[in-house]
Amino acid sequence: MEERSTFKGKLGFILAAAGSAVGLGNLWRFPYLAAKYGGGAFLLVYIVLAITFGFVLMVTEIAIGRKTKLSPLTAFSTLNKKWGWLGKLATIVPVLIFPYYCLIGGWVTKYAAVMITGKVSEAANDSFFGSYISATAKPIVWFLIFIIATTLVIVSGVNKGIEKLSKVLMPALLVLTIGLSIYVITRPGASGGLKYYLLPNLKDLSVKTFLAALGQLFYSMSLAMGIMITYGSYFSKEEHIEKAARQIEIFDTLIAFLAGLMIVPAVFVFSGGDKEALSTGPSLMFVTLPKVFNSMPGGSIIGALFFILVFFAAITSSISIMEAIVAGMMDEFKMKRGSATAIVAVFGIVVGIACSLGFGIWDSVKIIGFGILDFLDFVSNSVLLPLVGMLTCIFVGFVIKPDAIISEVELNGEFKMKHFYIAMVKWVAPIFIFAILVSSVLQGFGLLTI
Repeated sequence: MEERSTFKGKLGFILAAAGSAVGLGNLWRFPYLAAKYGGGAFLLVYIVLAITFGFVLMVTEIAIGRKTKLSPLTAFSTLNKKWGWLGKLATIVPVLIFPYYCLIGGWVTKYAAVMITGKVSEAANDSFFGSYISATAKPIVWFLIFIIATTLVIVSGVNKGIEKLSKVLMPALLVLTIGLSIYVITRPGASGGLKYYLLPNLKDLSVKTFLAALGQLFYSMSLAMGIMITYGSYFSKEEHIEKAARQIEIFDTLIAFLAGLMIVPAVFVFSGGDKEALSTGPSLMFVTLPKVFNSMPGGSIIGALFFILVFFAAITSSISIMEAIVAGMMDEFKMKRGSATAIVAVFGIVVGIACSLGFGIWDSVKIIGFGILDFLDFVSNSVLLPLVGMLTCIFVGFVIKPDAIISEVELNGEFKMKHFYIAMVKWVAPIFIFAILVSSVLQGFGLLTI
């Protein structure tokens, strides 16, 4: 087995972990949910949840990784042999997400290329997105470009691949997000959208708002995917986990907030204040936003910068997802990085092609009523993410006890939130995450709308 790598510095770890957390969820799902739940009301709830639930789960996962120096596939069994199955369950999450995430990354790469070549009016056509994803060859070509790029970073290793790329892409992503946000909010008519996004609508404060925000937290911060445990296993014993978790949270939440600041006012202006234009899913990013860019002065440039930004976010997240699987194979089967990466890449390509064809010649293939990509998304995000998060809290709270995590955090100084952490991980978090699990499954089958 290869000697385990370590991030060379705290900055490399922070940027790599933030790169994992900052992904497609920040750039289209967060703005949509914020808009739907009255802007400021959702923002307030999300920020409170990020500094409570998000903090507790992130500290837990980083500490488990650093304590064991293993990926989740073997970390849980090291801490308690009877709970090794939880590590296997946690590893299934990135395995299911990786292929379809790379497919969507391919869509983003295609749109970036379209915008860079000045074809914004072509992308703004109503039929462009539908005809593209339902084609047989084109989306697979762009998917292969994206997954090969991800694979090349992973095969380069933790320091030369993940850490090096994160140090370049994450600052670039932050600068692009701030620049585009400033451009959008200074456009004529943007003030209405800005008020809508920022000012709380207390009438929208409800159980649904809370559930939507907590669900987004898992999706946005790469929690319960095994990723933070994997990255934690590369985190130096010399660094402070509590501070690192806070910095990752701040970076992730800032990007999500700025994405909303960029997208909501722009769509609001374009649609004349029509809330329906802020629709969920791919339609916002791939159908509505190209129309917005097409209507802007200099829209080709803004559109190109936006999709480059989204590409950066997508590639840093796909890298972390792939690394969680590769690290697990290296730990469990004592494989070399190159061999493990090749196997994961081939698996991702085969399943990703199936997901792509599910929008075209295999569109009639349904699994319990879901298309291929939607089924993988439902099982991973709606079922396994909250389930693994809840079980991890129970594992820490009642099996290995919170002191096992606290002792790891306190290697480098006092854990200031220790008592709060114990109460959250034992009682509050498991109960509320169970509520997310129930609501997510009900949503998946159309029995609840959030």
